[in-house]
Amino acid sequence: MAKRSGRVRYRRVVLKMSGEFLRGTQGHGIDPAVVKSLARRLKRVHRLGVQVGIVIGGGNIFRGLHAHAGGLDRTAGDYMGMLATVINGLALQGALERAGIPTRVQTAIEMHQVAEPYIRRRAIRHLEKGRMVIFVGGTGNPYFSTDTAAALRASEIGADVLLKATKVDGVYSGDPVTDRRARRYGHLAYLDVLTRGLKVMDATAVSLCMENNVPIIVFNLGVAGNIERVLKGGRVGTLINSGNGSR
Repeated sequence: MAKRSGRVRYRRVVLKMSGEFLRGTQGHGIDPAVVKSLARRLKRVHRLGVQVGIVIGGGNIFRGLHAHAGGLDRTAGDYMGMLATVINGLALQGALERAGIPTRVQTAIEMHQVAEPYIRRRAIRHLEKGRMVIFVGGTGNPYFSTDTAAALRASEIGADVLLKATKVDGVYSGDPVTDRRARRYGHLAYLDVLTRGLKVMDATAVSLCMENNVPIIVFNLGVAGNIERVLKGGRVGTLINSGNGSR
């Protein structure tokens, strides 16, 4: 097991990333070069000795809500989206293990030939042994997003923080692409996010983190070194916790 650096602020984390990140510049699917690059970056994190659980979406392969809007049954669409997260998880596992990182995939939808079933105590044991754990299959239930799955897993395994990886450098008061007056928040309270309807994570995920006192850090995954900066306590992105007010 990698030794934990004294400079690291967080002992155990859950990293939530969208499936779209794996497609790179492609319109859909998985770009092997992107997955390989991500594995190299996660290897640097592994060397810090941090216990890392990963939740990845499936939007690069299938989005249940979009299919539902087109007429597909919502429940069927959500299950199809959950299966897409399994494909992404297996791709990431392969890249991580080629990079020398012991990895386990645990799925909320049992498929014994493909991955372990999600068992909380087993997941924690893997993390304690220095293995990365990729949680796939969402919560195992329709009508819940992978953001909610990430909040649930972070709460269950006692994570110190939930890292929400995005394409922007934090949470803004408006869309920074279309609104020049939009400002980035350095800190928000959970209630700020919920009452203002800020598009960070869905309300269920934020509420779950609030109830279990799991801080959320929203940051830009596309900037090299950002994951390490966050783990070392650097002022990166937006911190969401039970603190007072926004700034």
